Amino acid sequence: MVSDVTALFGRGARRWSSEHAAVCFPLLPPRACEYFLHIHDLCWVFDNSFHLTFKPCLHNRITKLLQVSAYGGEPHFCTWLVAGMDSHDPLRSAHPPPPPPPVLLRPPTPTLCLRRLPQMASSASALEIEAGDVVKIMLQFCKENSLHQTFQTLQNECQVSLNTVDSMDTFIADINAGRWDAVLPQVAQLKLPRKKLEDLYEQIVLEMAELRELDTARAILRQTQVMGVMKQEEPERYLRLEHLLVRTYFEPNEAYQESTKEKRRAQIAQAIASEVSVVPPARLMALITQALKWQQHQGLLPPGTQFDLFRGTAAMKQDEEEAYPTTLSHQIKFGKKTHPECARFSPDGQYLVSSSVDGIIEVWDYITGKLKKDLQYQADESFMMHEEAVLCVDFSRDSESLASGSMDGKIKVWRIRTGQCLRRLERAHTKAVTSVTFSRDGSQILSTSFDTTARIHGLKSGKMLKEFRGHTSCVNCAIFSTDGTRVVTASSDYFVKVWDSKTADCLQSFKPPPPLRGGEASVNSVHLFPKNSDHIVVCNKTSSINIMTLQGQVVKSFSSGKQEGGDFVAASVSPKGDWIYCVGEDMKLYCFSLQSGKLENLMKVHEQDVIGIAHHPHRNLLATYAVDCTMKIWKA
Repeated sequence: MVSDVTALFGRGARRWSSEHAAVCFPLLPPRACEYFLHIHDLCWVFDNSFHLTFKPCLHNRITKLLQVSAYGGEPHFCTWLVAGMDSHDPLRSAHPPPPPPPVLLRPPTPTLCLRRLPQMASSASALEIEAGDVVKIMLQFCKENSLHQTFQTLQNECQVSLNTVDSMDTFIADINAGRWDAVLPQVAQLKLPRKKLEDLYEQIVLEMAELRELDTARAILRQTQVMGVMKQEEPERYLRLEHLLVRTYFEPNEAYQESTKEKRRAQIAQAIASEVSVVPPARLMALITQALKWQQHQGLLPPGTQFDLFRGTAAMKQDEEEAYPTTLSHQIKFGKKTHPECARFSPDGQYLVSSSVDGIIEVWDYITGKLKKDLQYQADESFMMHEEAVLCVDFSRDSESLASGSMDGKIKVWRIRTGQCLRRLERAHTKAVTSVTFSRDGSQILSTSFDTTARIHGLKSGKMLKEFRGHTSCVNCAIFSTDGTRVVTASSDYFVKVWDSKTADCLQSFKPPPPLRGGEASVNSVHLFPKNSDHIVVCNKTSSINIMTLQGQVVKSFSSGKQEGGDFVAASVSPKGDWIYCVGEDMKLYCFSLQSGKLENLMKVHEQDVIGIAHHPHRNLLATYAVDCTMKIWKA
C-alpha cells in the first residue's frame, strides 16, 4: 500500500502521512447522525423514513435560528488533513467497497415545515426547509474544521453529500492544469458518479505514464478502489491501461484516443463541475449569528450580552469583584392597586422574576428594565398567575423551573421558558405560603406558612413527604443546608430551629440576639453563608444581623447602631459572602462589609415600606421592592 502522496506525485507534492490521523476526531458510533446533532436539550433526529424531527418544546428556537436572510462573507480556508492511504485513502474515502454493495433505499427528498414567526412579513404560511440542507450545513462545518472522520460518518449514514468546493474557478483551473495533488483532496470529499470518477483516475494514470512516473501510475491503477471497480465492471478498459504501463514508450495519440491531454482535462473538468456547487463559507455560524442579531434588533436579547448558545441563555461573567451597589439602574413601576411581594434572580443570572398581590408573576429583563418579550407567553400577554396574592417565588438550581406560593396556601411549579404550569399543590398548606425553596436536585420543594409548619413536598407525587412541627407562630422562611441533610426554619415565635430533613426531628432550637431596646424579635429570614457551610446568616427584626453556627452561637454581628426606627425587615448575602445587605423600616439599604465588619454604605431606596431584597448571582446588582408599587434595580 502507498502511505503518502509523495510517492504518488513525486517531488514537490504535499506530504500526507499516517501521523495526521491523530488530528482527526474519533469515529462516531453507528447512530452518528443522532449523536452529532444532539445539542443539550435540542435534538434533531433522523427516523427510518428520513424525516427530520425535533423536540416540540424548542420549536421556536429552531424557527428563529433558521428564518434568517442569506449570508455573504469572506472566504474561509480549510486545511486538508488526511491519514495515510493504508487507513484513509483519499481516493477511497468517497466510495465504500463494492463487493457486496449495501442496499440503500433513498426516499424522496423530505422537507421540514416550520411555523412562520409573527415578526416575519411573508405571504406564505410556512417556511419549508429541506432536511438534507440542514445536514449539508453541518457537513460544511465539519469540513471547515477538519473533522474528516465525523464528516465521512455523517455523510455515509445520512446519505447526504455536501459536494461543494471553495472556488469553482480554482477547482476547474486545477483540473485543466493537471494539478492532481490539489484536485484529489477535494474529490475525496465529493460524491461523484462512478463513470466520472473513472474518467478522472484514468486521466491521472495516463499522465503519470506520460511523465514516466510508472510506479505512481501502477499504484493508482492497482491500489485505488475506483480503478478496482473499473477492473470488475470494464475489464477491457482496465487491461488497456495495464498494457500502456508495460510499454517502454508512450504514444499520446494512442493513449488519449485521438484526442489531446488538454481536451480530456477540459471535458473532465466540465463533467465534474456539473456535480458540485459553491456556497458561502461558514453557513452554520452565519445563520446563528444572524439569528442572534435579529433577536437583538427585536429587543429579545440585550445588546452586548454574551450568549451561551449551548444552553440557549445569556452567558454572564462569574468572576466580577464584589462591590456594594450605589446607583439606580432601573425602576419598574407596577399598577396603582398592586405591588411586588417577592422578587428573585435565576441562578443562571438570566431572569428577574417578581410576584405581586394581584396574583401575577412576571419575568423581567433586568438590563433594560422591561418585560422579557422573548418569552412567547409574555409577548402574548399571558402570564403565570395565582387566584390570590403570590407571596414567594424560588428558582430550581438549573433555572428551568419556578415555584410560587400564594395567600390561599397553594403552590404551583412552572416551566419558565413556556409559562406552563407543571404541578399544582392545591393543599400545600392550610394558610398563606410564606416561602418556597427547591431541593438541590429539584425533586422536592420546602415551604413555610402562616399555619406554623414547614413542609417538604415531592414534585413527582405531588404529596407532602415531611412536616416540621414545633413553632408556635408563623414560619417566615426555611432553607436546606448545603448538604441537604438539615432544614433551618425562621419564625415569628423568635426562634430558629434546625431539623433533620429525613426524620423531621428538631436538632437545635435557639434565639438570635434580642434588640438593643430589649424584648424579643421575630426572625425574618435565614440564609446560607457562602464562606462556611456550617454557618448561617440570621436576620431578625432588630437593628443587627448575625452570622451564627447551626448550634446557635454568634460568630459575627453587624449593627446599624439604631435603637428605634431602623429594624431590619429583609436581608441578602452577596454570592461570595463578602457583603451582607439589609433593608430597614426606615426604607434604607444597609451595606455591611464582612472584611471590615462595618457599615460601609447607607442609602434610601424607597419612599414607602420596603418588603424585600434580592441579589444577582454573578453581578453586583440588587433588586429592592416596596409597597410604593415599584421594584428598583441597583448597580455598583
